[in-house]
Amino acid sequence: MATQLQSKPECSEEEWQARLDLAACYRIFHHLGWSESIYNHISVKVPGEDDTFLINPFGLLYDEVTASNLVKIDVEGNNVGGSPYMVNKAGFTQHAYFHKTLGERANAICHVHTTATMAVCSHKDGLLPINFYACNFQNQIGYHDFEGVTVRDEEGERLVENLGKHSILMLRNHGPVVLDRTIPGMFVKMWALQRACEIQVATLSQGNANIVQQEVVDVHQRDLSVMQSQGGAGVFDFEAWKRRVDRIDDSWRS
Repeated sequence: MATQLQSKPECSEEEWQARLDLAACYRIFHHLGWSESIYNHISVKVPGEDDTFLINPFGLLYDEVTASNLVKIDVEGNNVGGSPYMVNKAGFTQHAYFHKTLGERANAICHVHTTATMAVCSHKDGLLPINFYACNFQNQIGYHDFEGVTVRDEEGERLVENLGKHSILMLRNHGPVVLDRTIPGMFVKMWALQRACEIQVATLSQGNANIVQQEVVDVHQRDLSVMQSQGGAGVFDFEAWKRRVDRIDDSWRS
């Protein structure tokens, strides 16, 4: 599919800002090596509208995504914004159910197939408390057993049940889903999860790992919450990476 030139859509200033942030997020994921050809998704709720979301056009690589060519869809994955692009409805099934049922908890969602996160999703014990980043997430992750390609609506209820009160769901033998109220919050959570998984894979390749005890994990998470409040829930991180991708190619702003 050839990339079609898009003009700026008729939309509110709030939607345009959401489009800019989401397009930047796709470029950042591409730069960090988190894309998976034309597959997977990052989606965000359209501010001020009910049950409408922005998502990548199916058929484009992440470094082809721009603010203008993002597709506006409803919670069923239907194109409601007049975009000439189609959406991979099959891949959006899990996003749709989270968006429909979790409200602001799931304003921003990503699902990835990075090697490290898929490896940990495929490990029988999941994410282990064996490194700094992994300790961030202990007792804060849900797990969902593999049921094949996520295309059936009826699986959505089980996805939400297994997510519980958490904001990360590890789809076993598949890959993670990361949710947050904001794109920066989702991004920084995904960044830390990716690092945790990379380090776990490297550590286990050496043999036995040193397990951090729960009382230490508790202290770590307590103190981490104080430090995170200084970073504006990922805002500093996200803005820094936007500057990086701007220096490489700022066409995402178009």
